[in-house]
Amino acid sequence: MPGLKVLLSRKTIAQRVAEMGEEITRDFRGQSIIFVGVLKGAAVFLSDLARQVPLDSTFDFIGVSSYGNRPTAKEDPAGHAAWDSLGEVRLTKDLDQSLADRNVILVEDILDTGLTLNYISKLLQAHQPRSLRIAALLDKPSRRKQPIQAQYIGFTIPDAYVVGYGLDYAERYRNLPDICVLENL
Repeated sequence: MPGLKVLLSRKTIAQRVAEMGEEITRDFRGQSIIFVGVLKGAAVFLSDLARQVPLDSTFDFIGVSSYGNRPTAKEDPAGHAAWDSLGEVRLTKDLDQSLADRNVILVEDILDTGLTLNYISKLLQAHQPRSLRIAALLDKPSRRKQPIQAQYIGFTIPDAYVVGYGLDYAERYRNLPDICVLENL
């Protein structure tokens, strides 16, 4: 059975998200922005971050999925084989709004291998935004397979499986208010 160990408390998260909101507000003062959240994990972070940015803004969401998954030697809490991405990404939900000549903040829960954010960044750049910046709540640079840089980073974390605050394991734990390390996988 997996255990949960708090890595980042809700208070620590709230404080850092407020600071990130101040950075975005300063960088885009007097301009409008569109937050594009990556479903499903970034929904909680996007909601909290957007409330910290008192600028004219709208939301949109994009969905992606890794495919070409393969079983690994690890098992999930129920004893099933865990899955590891082979690095192939596909679009599952496209944008509802035009990004042409708009300031876009791509909001992601975790910057890990860089594969997903590189894929999404290329998709969004094709829409010819005025600017495109990335806000990632968590950065796990030790896992990077493709280079990518977020302009707004909440926390740099070690290579551990984390859940809570929108992050999940098999769709579970998203509702936890803290970010926790899922132990004993």
